[in-house]
Amino acid sequence: MTLSSQALGHLLATLSFPLLAAAPVHAAAQTNKAVPAAPSQSVAANGGIIPLPLNPVIPAAQRQCAARTPSGLGYTVLRAAEGPKPSADATVLVNYIGYLAATGTVFDQSMQSPMPVGEVIPGFSQGLQMIGRGGILRLCIPAALGYGAQASGPIPANSDLVFQVELLDFKTAAEIDEMRRAQTSAPAKPAPSQP
Repeated sequence: MTLSSQALGHLLATLSFPLLAAAPVHAAAQTNKAVPAAPSQSVAANGGIIPLPLNPVIPAAQRQCAARTPSGLGYTVLRAAEGPKPSADATVLVNYIGYLAATGTVFDQSMQSPMPVGEVIPGFSQGLQMIGRGGILRLCIPAALGYGAQASGPIPANSDLVFQVELLDFKTAAEIDEMRRAQTSAPAKPAPSQP
């Protein structure tokens, strides 16, 4: 996901701690379901250097989606979630992994990332608005709902993208405004006295 440095810094400074404190971390959040376990094999330690960056490849079966929205966004519900869903002006806290649909090459992943729903690529934004807290979706984002004809970092131009997204929590714009008001109106703590 691409955010300006200033927007990301401001978002992290004002929202990370309240969102993280409010979000229960599910046991499933610690498990990466996108990459199946490799067959158990004995590997001899050879002291060799692992080349960086480490770029896993997601199998073809996990690059497909079962349904499509009228806009062309593909999706598969991996874990359903009831309850409210974020709106376009909300800020979400998510675990995600993003990979290229054509090759399965992972280009981005993050745990407990706060992001404004309205400031990400259109397909990701639409997908976030389809999921409740605790739900997991696979999103198949056509290039037209992603970065289009523009390359972005490791993402080539005209690339279809796939994301697995777990929605941990979200705050509405009104909740965020209230949190900001509470932070600015809270009385300053007196400095501890020096002996």
